[in-house]
Amino acid sequence: MFEETGPVWLSEEVKTGTTIIAIEFDGGVVLGSDSRVSAGASVVNRVMNKLSPLHDKIYCALSGSAADAQTIAEIVNYQLDVHSIEIGEDPQVRSAATLVRNISYKYKEELSAHLIVAGWDRRDGGQVFATLKGLLTRQPFAVGGSGSSYVYGFVDAEYHKGMRKEECQQFVVNTLSLAMNRDGSSGGVAYIVTIDEHGTEEKVVLGNQLPTFFDQ
Repeated sequence: MFEETGPVWLSEEVKTGTTIIAIEFDGGVVLGSDSRVSAGASVVNRVMNKLSPLHDKIYCALSGSAADAQTIAEIVNYQLDVHSIEIGEDPQVRSAATLVRNISYKYKEELSAHLIVAGWDRRDGGQVFATLKGLLTRQPFAVGGSGSSYVYGFVDAEYHKGMRKEECQQFVVNTLSLAMNRDGSSGGVAYIVTIDEHGTEEKVVLGNQLPTFFDQ
């Protein structure tokens, strides 16, 4: 159906979807995401890496509009580079999360993006921060995106304090696999990034290598 301004679908909001997660362990963090980029019912990219580096040991997980989220990540990456030069050392994870929060809040009417910021620094070790509009809160783990609504029960039941690095990595992979199975807007491969004082480790888990559960 056409109106005076053109087709109705041109003015409709495009629905996006994804699944992102980050979790702290003693000495670092693990981040994970699926790789599907969708626009409504269409899959526009099957293998996008939604884990974007903000600095050497600080990453963010992207959800919402891919263009908006990538723009925020690139701006913060530049600002952190300048900041680290000014102070003569690596920036703190909280500083990165604060920059993301400030941009998200300042342009909350123009941008549609939710970023989880996680990383390691010498002062506080591994940290995970959830940022949404004006919110900034540190959490032991955080999930986001359309797939998160399918796995809240799972992460609440499976998470416990004192998880080792290997347990956190498996926790992230299992959560992503469950979300990707239930959420039509999540899928593809699973990207995993592990960060500690020694550096970052990136890993890709292909779709046929993801764990399966009883209904799969």
